[in-house]
Amino acid sequence: MTAAFTFPGQGSQAVGMGKALAEAFPVARAVFDEVDAALGEKLTAIIWEGPAETLQLTENAQPALMAVSLATLRVLETEAGFSVGRDAAFVAGHSLGEYSALAAAGGLSIGDTARLLRTRGLAMQKAVPVGVGAMAALLGLDYDAAVAVANEAAQGQVCQAANDNGGGQVVVSGDKAAVERAIEIAKTKGAKRAMLLPVSAPFHCALMQPAADVMAKALAEVTINRPASPLVSNVLAAPVTDPDEIRRRLIEQVTGTVRWRESVAYMASHGVTRFFEIGAGKVLSGLVKRIADGAIGISVGGPNDMAAAKEALAAARTA
Repeated sequence: MTAAFTFPGQGSQAVGMGKALAEAFPVARAVFDEVDAALGEKLTAIIWEGPAETLQLTENAQPALMAVSLATLRVLETEAGFSVGRDAAFVAGHSLGEYSALAAAGGLSIGDTARLLRTRGLAMQKAVPVGVGAMAALLGLDYDAAVAVANEAAQGQVCQAANDNGGGQVVVSGDKAAVERAIEIAKTKGAKRAMLLPVSAPFHCALMQPAADVMAKALAEVTINRPASPLVSNVLAAPVTDPDEIRRRLIEQVTGTVRWRESVAYMASHGVTRFFEIGAGKVLSGLVKRIADGAIGISVGGPNDMAAAKEALAAARTA
């Protein structure tokens, strides 16, 4: 198998995402209905009608992006003949997308995934008072250089590499003052750009420990099945299949680095040449081109993407 199925993270959300799919395909609509039922509210109305400010709230964006990804996958399964177990050498997702990937591979039910992501979003938002933490993108530095910048900027506070996205794009997270210092230090170390990100909390750093504790309890209460395809863990940049280990890694992920560059490189080194980005946006497909020479990123998020996805899957099967 030369294909991997990948699932986007927060920041890919947009009002109206998934609506065309749901209108065209009953199987997609059923996923949105299932998520609404699991949460006991009409999240679908926020996804399709907004306002954008409400959709961007972490507790809404996370289950919303999962819903769009799983609705898209259901259409791919019924209309394009996709099968995670047969066609995906690996599944992987960026931050919250790891939950989408696990659900796609049958490791979690859609209802449990929606509730976990609602809990995760609320816990991450509550972990640090607004204004105390920050995140910044450092562009043009490799990962090791960005880690060195974060370490120098910490000065007794928290400043960590949160996302290693590839292509010289590293995000640091922590106490606001430390992150601001990192921006200035990065500029002296040759960063092309370094700027604060418009986020409401410092994700993927030690300040998120209260949220990790919440997720440890929440994950202990759900059933995790062995996924149909190996899940490439954000914190390991390597595949996991054992349900107990998956649970541990999802807890670690709240405070740990999203090692996306290494994850994509691992999959490419194990034969993956086509990365299907399933759900909203095209962020991950863009990163694939920067990380893995010769690999192809295929974004699938709407009815018009289905024919190209089917063709790409046929090519992956015969490669």
